[in-house]
Amino acid sequence: MKQEEQTSRLADPRMNFVLLPAAVLVVLGAIVGYHTQQGSALASLGILLAGIVVAVAMALLSPAGKDFVRFSRQAYQEAVLVQWPTRKETIQMTLVVFGLVFVSAIFLWLADKAFEWVLYDLFLGWRR
Repeated sequence: MKQEEQTSRLADPRMNFVLLPAAVLVVLGAIVGYHTQQGSALASLGILLAGIVVAVAMALLSPAGKDFVRFSRQAYQEAVLVQWPTRKETIQMTLVVFGLVFVSAIFLWLADKAFEWVLYDLFLGWRR
């Protein structure tokens, strides 16, 4: 972490407690304005969208918002580096999974029938 980022984060850690609740209040105010607006539907929608844009800007300007943006950029950079399987590899692995599921189902069915035979026919002596 850069020295200036660390000092800026240490300088205003309380800004999260100011900006984030203020952003929530702006959104609530926009919702109230949307519902109480007596004009056109377009004006009501404009009030709501403007409030949401202002609230998002406030949240992203807070230290927690800046951390979120930084984390999102780093996550995107890591996702770009992922080497995705080819179509052929994907189909092969899918078929392997289906095959193992089928074999497991057959095994469990046979085990169930064997336990049923042991319990009901040998131990309890029930005949069908």
